[in-house]
Amino acid sequence: MAKVSIIMGSDSDLQVMKKAADVLENFGVSYEMTIISAHREPDLLVEYMRDAEKNGTKVVIAGAGKAAALPGMCAALCNIPVIGIPMKTSDLGGVDSLYSIVQMPTGVPVATVAINGAANAGLLAVKMLAIADSELLAKLKDYADKQADDVMKKDAELQELGASAYIDKYLK
Repeated sequence: MAKVSIIMGSDSDLQVMKKAADVLENFGVSYEMTIISAHREPDLLVEYMRDAEKNGTKVVIAGAGKAAALPGMCAALCNIPVIGIPMKTSDLGGVDSLYSIVQMPTGVPVATVAINGAANAGLLAVKMLAIADSELLAKLKDYADKQADDVMKKDAELQELGASAYIDKYLK
C-alpha cells in the first residue's frame, strides 16, 4: 500500500518527478508512480483519484506543465492533500504552469512548490505524513540537523581557506 502517489501527465516529466521519489525512498516512505494525463485520459484520472484514499494513499504529488490541469483535477477529485509541481516548459519557462497550479479556486487547494521543485514536494509529503508518525518525524529532525551541520562545516572551511581558495576548490 503506497502512502504517496506520484502522478505526472507525461513521461517527459519523469526526470523531475524522480527527485520526489528519491526523497521518499530516503525517508522509507512507500510510493507509487504513474503517468495519467488530465487531458488525454480524464476518465482514468477520475477512477484513479476516486480510489486513491481507499487504496491507502495519504498524499498526492502531481506534476504538470503548460496548462497544468493535473494537480487541480487531483485535488478536485479527492479529499487528501495534493502537492503540485509546476514543470519548466520550453514556451514560458514554467511560469504558465506555476500560475495554473497556484491559482486554484477557493475550496480546491493545491500546495505548490517551485518550478521543477520535486525534491521539496517529496519533503513536504514526508512532513505531512510525519504529523501522525513519530518515527518519520524523528527522521525529519535528523535530516534538518544534518543540513545545519553541513552548512556549519562549509562555513568553517570558508573561514579557514578564504573566499578565493574556497571558490577554487569547490565552485569552479
